[in-house]
Amino acid sequence: QACTQKYIVKNYFYYYLFKFSAALGEEIFYITFLPFTYWNIDHSVSRRMIIVWSIVMYIGQVSKDILKWPRPLSPPVVKLEMRTNAEYGMPSTHAMAATAISFSFFIATMNLYKYPLELGLAAAFVFSTLVCLSRLYTGMHTVLDVIGGALISAVLLVLLYPAWDTIDHLLLTSPFCPLFSIVVPLVLCYNYPKLDYYSPTRGDTTTILGAAAGATVGFWLNNKYAASAYTSESVQPGFPLVTSAMVFVLARFFVGILVVLLTRWLMKSMVLGVLGYRYKFPIRDLEARRRLEVEVPYKFVTYSSVGFTATVIVPLLHELLGLL
Repeated sequence: QACTQKYIVKNYFYYYLFKFSAALGEEIFYITFLPFTYWNIDHSVSRRMIIVWSIVMYIGQVSKDILKWPRPLSPPVVKLEMRTNAEYGMPSTHAMAATAISFSFFIATMNLYKYPLELGLAAAFVFSTLVCLSRLYTGMHTVLDVIGGALISAVLLVLLYPAWDTIDHLLLTSPFCPLFSIVVPLVLCYNYPKLDYYSPTRGDTTTILGAAAGATVGFWLNNKYAASAYTSESVQPGFPLVTSAMVFVLARFFVGILVVLLTRWLMKSMVLGVLGYRYKFPIRDLEARRRLEVEVPYKFVTYSSVGFTATVIVPLLHELLGLL
């Protein structure tokens, strides 16, 4: 469905604020913030965030296609986005992701770093609230969609929290971790709920589970074969923004994100090329790329490579360049 309504922006502050806030629940944020925490803050924080994020997002995406609640009608609302308009509305996965990431980050860091707990709680609340409000402003969700998404995410976070340490320990030490991390997400992606028309939810879910699978295999390999490249000392308690520390933080980030984006581009081109040859379709054929036998392996391999690169290749490069 295409958005054909024309609109006039009368308040550019709200417009850019909520357009930016909406981006905090999309791939551009995931592919920058989650690796950033791994490279510059603490491994354990990053692992817990990725565990919660992948579980919450899978449940949210599947719930949409099971419930099949429509998005707000346009008109009367004006929809400022096109890509996700084909998805169902309830629950808002933007709200779920924002709640899961912000509050899991707060919970995971509050005992590692010395900072006012009130400030951390307020930051998590503001972050998630901005993302939730952005879904209303852009016309993509109803109030009920947003509240439902935030509440589901909060409940899942409460249920998962007692098992964090156990799950983390198993992912780091179990000899079955690599096999489990690849096979289970693939089975879930291939058995995703079927719809009568194409929706990007299956592809987005495959992207998320693929990235988490690659990162999890990387966590396991690092724990088994390599010394921890980063510790909580990478950013000192209280997050002081001293000049020398910030230079290393920024250097690690820009080097890492360049490698991650290059990996995504290379793997996407290679995998699509192989699948195009196998199933006899041109790489730019969008309809062919939406087929189950193409979309799932293409996105899973691409983004599992991204997750693996972020957790294994980039740290090795950081060490080689003396950026630790």
